[in-house]
Amino acid sequence: MTVSIIGAGNLAWHLVNVFEEHDLRVAEVYSRKKKNAESITGYLYDVNIKSDLDFSNSPSKLFILAVSDDAIAEVAKALILPNDSILVHTSGGKAMDVLNFAKYQNPSLTIGVFYPLMTFSKGIKVDFKQVPLCLEAENDVSLALLRKLAMSISDKVDNIDSEQRAILHVAAVFSCNFTNHMWALGKEIADDASLDFEMLKPLITETFKKAMKAEHPANVQTGPAVRDDFSTIEKHRNIIKEDEELLSVYDSLTKSIQDWYQ
Repeated sequence: MTVSIIGAGNLAWHLVNVFEEHDLRVAEVYSRKKKNAESITGYLYDVNIKSDLDFSNSPSKLFILAVSDDAIAEVAKALILPNDSILVHTSGGKAMDVLNFAKYQNPSLTIGVFYPLMTFSKGIKVDFKQVPLCLEAENDVSLALLRKLAMSISDKVDNIDSEQRAILHVAAVFSCNFTNHMWALGKEIADDASLDFEMLKPLITETFKKAMKAEHPANVQTGPAVRDDFSTIEKHRNIIKEDEELLSVYDSLTKSIQDWYQ
């Protein structure tokens, strides 16, 4: 299968790598800035670096739109693709039909979604076999093609429609993005007191391991909020009271935990 990737960010870097590892040809990579595309394709053989969105002479059947959510509609409107192409985006938060904008110039186009449920950073490889791939397409033929591609790189492939995917994306933000932000706040609190964040890492690791093993993460919740340890909670509040924003986060999370276990 020959694919073209539109975008040169974190996810595009990972897709280029995993496709190359599985002998899936990447014919083209598009980026408005040529150097960005070159930075993720330097080792690929015979890849075409594009800085325009005219793919009318492309050898690819599948075009993967790996750009930011806010750019999807704008880029889709400008695409010129070969007849009977398949265009997918990789967003968890956008519905499939945002790609309908591409049909104004490409009436024979089929659209879909190829969403990897994972956090990606350029240069840090992940085991794609363990990455859940959430698929959607507007017809069975295109879905079968996406499924074949997905199963060649991952052991975790599911058909997930736009409504389900939006809910999954919210859950992912709580499970990943918000959690990481809590670690960042923890580091700031430690740093302000000249304490080493390394001391907290074994605790973070053990918390993660217990949550993964538990039937429900709520079953292994610990801490002063779940114990209704009001004296400790008040001591914590006094320590961070000068930072109103941080105190607000602490109070909100404490209340959420207490309400859960009432």
